[in-house]
Order: sequence, then structure tokens, then C-alpha cells
Amino acid sequence: MGLHELVQLEAGPRIGRDIPVRLRKRTARLRRLDDVLGGGDTYRVYVGEYQATKALIRDGSYTEETGRSLLSVLAEQAQQAGWAAFDAGRHADASGLYEASHQAAVAAGDDALAGNALAFLAYQKVSTSRTAGVETAVQSCRTAGPGAPAGVRALLHGRLAWAYAAAGNVSETERALSTSEAVLGETNGVPVPDWAAWDGNGLQIMTARCWTELRRPLRAIPVLEDVLARYDDTHARDKSLYLSWLADSYLAAGEIEQAATTAGRVLELSAGVASVRPRRRIAPVLQGLSAHRTVPAVAEALDRAAV
Repeated sequence: MGLHELVQLEAGPRIGRDIPVRLRKRTARLRRLDDVLGGGDTYRVYVGEYQATKALIRDGSYTEETGRSLLSVLAEQAQQAGWAAFDAGRHADASGLYEASHQAAVAAGDDALAGNALAFLAYQKVSTSRTAGVETAVQSCRTAGPGAPAGVRALLHGRLAWAYAAAGNVSETERALSTSEAVLGETNGVPVPDWAAWDGNGLQIMTARCWTELRRPLRAIPVLEDVLARYDDTHARDKSLYLSWLADSYLAAGEIEQAATTAGRVLELSAGVASVRPRRRIAPVLQGLSAHRTVPAVAEALDRAAV
């Protein structure tokens, strides 16, 4: 069962320049729900926020500047709702919201948000068309441009690296990861928006995910082990996802018992989390482990999965 809809912000028929500021702060606060809840719990809340802002834009009166600010907030909210939809397995809803976000960001003149909308679309596309995923990820970086905040550029190049890794392109993956790392150390004086709060941990995780996808487990394992040692169980969805990549790398490295034990932790942490992704991510690992059922840890993990 998801969260109930929240009490909406009262703006009145004439919308002042303070309303987009208040809405953006509210959006930032609500984004924290995604740290501890899955998209199945948050989707209705995020969609409700998006629809409420859409109604403000449609029915309210405001200056041109305030209108652009409202459209920028709308784009941000659509991305958050799209991410929740994706996490909950509602892929058609996610695509529609990402497209709507891109349109709103372009209309607002917000290149960074427009680029991020494309990055979300690319992330979704790689599962069905790796070529389309890479093309959209490249476009996302170009759309944001060199004038975007450093954190935004680092985030988008990290997602570009993932698209290249999914396509099996080692050299371009390394190039995108190097760019992301270099950009993280820059300061161009442009404030980083809340939605792009990406740091070294985020880059480490993305790096390890890429090496797992490229079947380079010896590169991925130490990075994931280091990050996960500092990751609290309260972030159950994300931790279970990162553990799934660790289990995958253990299996690729032939460490069967460790892969099984880690897979069991994924199943334990993700139980009751309103996200389809951890279970889907660990399924191929469990399939790979099924040939080793005589190993006690494997049998335990497979039995847990069957419950």
C-alpha cells in the first residue's frame, strides 16, 4: 500500500515568484522518501505533486519568468514520478513522464533538467535497445552542455558510462567514467541542484556496476565491498541492488559460496520493499547458482527465493 496523497500547497489565482521556490523546496524534501521507500510506495505521492503543479500552470496567472520557473519545477517533479514508476515496474508510465519532463524542461529553458530527462530515458532504453540507450545518453550530455553545474555533468557522464557498459563498449565506458570523475573535482560557480546531488560514493557504485556488466569482477568486487561496508540497511532497496551486483561479480569470479550468501542478503533486504528491481536483478544470479545446489549456502539462497 502506497502513501496517501499529501496536502497540496495553496497558491491562489495569482501566483507569485515565491511559489516555484516553495514548490522546489517541497520537491527536494519529498525526494528523501526515495532514500528509504520503493517506487510502489511513492508513485502516487510524486504523481500527485506533478499533477498539482500542472494544474497551477494551467489555471493560474503569473509572469513569464514565474511561468518558466513553474515549468522547471514541473519537469523536476515529472522526473521524480517517472523514476518511481520505473522502480515499481510501470515502464509505460515512466516513459510518458520522462517525455513530459523533457518537454517542460525545454519550454522552461532549463538545459540541465532537459539533459537529465534524456538520461532517465536512456537508462530505461538500454534494457530493450542498447544502441538507442547509448544515443540518448550521449544526447543527454550534449543537451546539458558544458555550462551545467559540475554535479549535473558528473551525473550524466556516469549514466553515459552505464549505457556504454550495457552495450559492451569497454573503452567508451572508461572514458565516460574518467570524465565523470574529473568533473566532480571542478567548481564552475554554478550551484548544483538538489536532484543532482551526486558524490564520490555515487561514482564508485556506478564504476563497480559498469565493471560487473562488462564481466570484470576483479575490478568490481573491491569497490562494491568498500562502499557496502558503509551502507546502512535502512536504505534497503538501494543496498539490495548494490549487493546484487556484488553477487553477480562473485559468481563471475567463481566465488560460489560468497555469491550465494550475498544473494541471500539481497532477498532478505528486499523483502517487503515496493520495488521490482532487486528481485529482477538477482534472478539471473540465482539461475547461475542453481548448478551448485550441493553447496549449502546455495541451497539456502535458492530455498529462500522459492518462498
